[in-house]
Order: sequence, then C-alpha cells, then structure tokens
Amino acid sequence: MGGGEGSTARELLRHKTIDKVVMCDIDEEVVNFCKSYLVVNKEAFHDQRLEVIINDARGELEAREESYDVIVGDLADPIDGGPCYKLYTKSFYDFTVKPRLKQGGIFVTQVYGYIGPGVKMAGPAGIFSHKEVFSSIYNTLRQVFKYVVPYSAHIPSYADIWGWVMASDSPLDLNAEELDLRMRQRVKGENRYLDGKTFSSASTLSKTVRKS
Repeated sequence: MGGGEGSTARELLRHKTIDKVVMCDIDEEVVNFCKSYLVVNKEAFHDQRLEVIINDARGELEAREESYDVIVGDLADPIDGGPCYKLYTKSFYDFTVKPRLKQGGIFVTQVYGYIGPGVKMAGPAGIFSHKEVFSSIYNTLRQVFKYVVPYSAHIPSYADIWGWVMASDSPLDLNAEELDLRMRQRVKGENRYLDGKTFSSASTLSKTVRKS
C-alpha cells in the first residue's frame, strides 16, 4: 500500500523467495516520475515480479480475492480528510487487512505523524513525539492481532526517531541468529544496515515509549 517511489518494492524484490510484489499507489504522477527519473529504483520498476496498480489501497484490497504473505503500509500522514486517514483505523486493520493475510501472514506499517495544517512531524517514535501517532497505531493493532512488535530507528534526514509496527496472528519471535540465517539464505546482496542484532536493538524501545 503506497510506496509510489518504488523503494519498498525494491527492498522486497531483493528477497529470493518472493514470487510477486503488488504495489498499489493512488498518485500516478509520483509513480510515473519515479519510474522515469529515480535511478536507484529503476531495476525494481522493471522487475517482472512487480505489478503496479494505480488505485486507492483500501478499495483495491476490498476488491481483490487473493491473500498475501505480507502486506506493507508505506502511506502518507493520517490527516483527517486526507487520502490515507482511513487506512490507520481499527476497522481497516480488522476487516480489510487481516482477511487478506495468509495463515502466518504479517502486516507492517511505517508510522507518520502530523502536527497541524501543512506540518509533517517526522520521526513520531521519538521520546517527545511518539504519542502523536506511533503509540496509538501500536495500541490499535494490538486490538486486532495477537502479536504486535513496534520498532524504531534514528533517521538522520528527519533528525528524530522513525517508527514502524509489525503485526501477525503468528508469533514474531525469531532471535538475532535466526534472523541473520534467514537473511543470508533469502536476501540478494549484503544489507548495509539491518541484521539480527540491529533489529533486536530497534525493537527494544525506551521506557517512556514502551509505557505509552
């Protein structure tokens, strides 16, 4: 869902076990511009395993009959009246996302924040900013899925902490060594940032954020 610039698709397509990636974005101009000019994602856009759909992600998920191993939310801010705010609700997670996941499937969403008109709050998992969106999305997903793992990382270009939440009805309990083994077996190329220890660290939140 979202990800019109192609970066999420690029990283997914590095996984040798993936047969197909469906990227659904509502903004055709963004998708076409990035296909033409964003060199870093050129290979992903030309990968035969990628299907690009220009549509509202909610409507597309509701209309499709197939189920998925992983659904990724790479969406814009949950602004009231904006194009994406309905994609952050309990009803959307419960009645649209969850029924489209296969047994053992995983949903993951990055978390944006919003302060006021025209002002995006980057890094909403920070110690001063997590309550704006990050904690509420985490707690909403906990009402829908049995297992929910929040994690975060410092993003220099946003000068704060950025957050993600992963959810499933199957346990998400691989240790660092098991994650490293799967990455070596399944991922094409060497990760510059992520490995088992890094993810273990990223999913260990500060006391203030954990208690929110």
